[in-house]
Amino acid sequence: MLLAIDVGNTNTVLGIFDGKVLIRSWRVKTDPRNTSDELWLQFGTLVAEFEITGLTVCSTVPATLREMRTMISSYFPDIRTTIVEPGIKTGVPLLVDNPKEIGADRIVNTLAAHTLYPHGPAIVVDFGTSTNLDVVSSKGEFMGGAIAPGIEISVDALASRAAQLRKVELVRPRSVIGKNTVEALQSGTIFGFAGQVDGLVNRITAELQESQPGKPAVIATGGLAPLVLGISETIEHHEPDLTLIGLRLIHERNG
Repeated sequence: MLLAIDVGNTNTVLGIFDGKVLIRSWRVKTDPRNTSDELWLQFGTLVAEFEITGLTVCSTVPATLREMRTMISSYFPDIRTTIVEPGIKTGVPLLVDNPKEIGADRIVNTLAAHTLYPHGPAIVVDFGTSTNLDVVSSKGEFMGGAIAPGIEISVDALASRAAQLRKVELVRPRSVIGKNTVEALQSGTIFGFAGQVDGLVNRITAELQESQPGKPAVIATGGLAPLVLGISETIEHHEPDLTLIGLRLIHERNG
């Protein structure tokens, strides 16, 4: 079975694939201070019941990736491992000024999006520590995109800088016009971020028409995506396991 690990700035997502089928997944906090042995104590406990025959990893946290390499060499020494980094075959051309700047997760998401929705361009909206909008051409190329502050860090920043405001539960309020401070904060956050995404998607779509005719598939992923599903007017698809699927695809390409 294949163990896929997506290390993000806030959370790490692990998934077990039996062939092409994702049969189990977990979401845990990312702590860049964890040593390789601490990572093994955490991950090893979760996957103990499975016979791991392959391992695939992408990370946006250099410190964790370094310890992950040590963990793999110590505890998975005989397992074929694919780490998404320069030199790995992804099949994703990067049509940007500096390909080295592109996070591994954005490349992985591009491959997964094009594989799942191959009949035209796509926009991946990844709701994580930041909100990333990644643009995928009809040929599966990464064309660039937009990066905005994420939902949670924006709420944290507002609560820390405004004396009379506080962190609130991120749920859809009963109306856009909040009748109290909590509802007003929820409205500004939930409806505000949905509007931000819709505005960016519409602008990207208009710009794409010059070279990528047709309506792009708009795909939401990331841990915070459920907050705007049903509120955003442009998001059509929800693929919570998009990055794990992409990791599986890259592992297969490098077999």
